[in-house]
Amino acid sequence: MYRLLILLLALCPFSVPAQERTPASGNAELYFISPADGATVSNPVTVRFGLKNMGVAPAGIKYDNSGHHHLLVDTELPALDFPIINDGNHLHFGGGQTEATVELPPGEHTLQLLLGDFAHIPHDPAVMSERITITVE
Repeated sequence: MYRLLILLLALCPFSVPAQERTPASGNAELYFISPADGATVSNPVTVRFGLKNMGVAPAGIKYDNSGHHHLLVDTELPALDFPIINDGNHLHFGGGQTEATVELPPGEHTLQLLLGDFAHIPHDPAVMSERITITVE
């Protein structure tokens, strides 16, 4: 009986509706202050976030033209119309932090910043940095 129920649930098409996205300032810029693209660093790695033409506000606080930082480590951009997941590759800084110290295994890593609104959903248009590559010794 349970196997049949699991099979039916797996075969039933359903979808989660996309979330409404908060408008972003048209000239917003999100970037890394440090480290620089191509840098060789050691642990702990301090990452400083830069943001122009928008403000930083903690998660859960709804202000126009503001959001909070998410650091994507060794991963692609997530779906832009859903809340950003919170795992080892999608680090949330919902307290309004503008820098973070992270431990990364030795080797090459990609980093990218993505601004999320009060509900962790990327803005429209998405405010994101270029993806950079660093090497951890």
